[in-house]
Amino acid sequence: MSIKKIRELVEIMNENGLTEVEVEQEGLKVKLIKTKTGVIEQVAVPVAAPAPAPTETPSEAPQEAPKAKAGGKEITSPMVGTFYNSPSPEAEPYVKVGDVINEGDVLCIVEAMKLMNEVKAEIGGKIVEICVENAEPVEYGQVLFRVEAA
Repeated sequence: MSIKKIRELVEIMNENGLTEVEVEQEGLKVKLIKTKTGVIEQVAVPVAAPAPAPTETPSEAPQEAPKAKAGGKEITSPMVGTFYNSPSPEAEPYVKVGDVINEGDVLCIVEAMKLMNEVKAEIGGKIVEICVENAEPVEYGQVLFRVEAA
């Protein structure tokens, strides 16, 4: 990405009152952040190329992904954001595999745009799988937990 393009991004930020812009282009991710003092910081991170898909030999049969147990329920992310399994880095996780939960219990936090959004259990049961690692980005509708109904 050229200096000219970065300057254009800074102008767009100033004209529209933006404090943060992130752009990914040609394998390079650039993030511009305007601090309280008005200084714009630039962070450039190379984007890793996706891993090539494994090739199958004719003798190999495709494997099926593991499915939720019968009667199980998937709890999905209500938004795009960052998954946190506890209220703070030094706190214990809200839930662990094997924990029994009740409807309405807080299971995790999904941070979106600096807002911490609690994800609550829609059903009671037993946590059989936690599908996301702490501080990992999540997409809308991505499975976070699998719960075996009580």
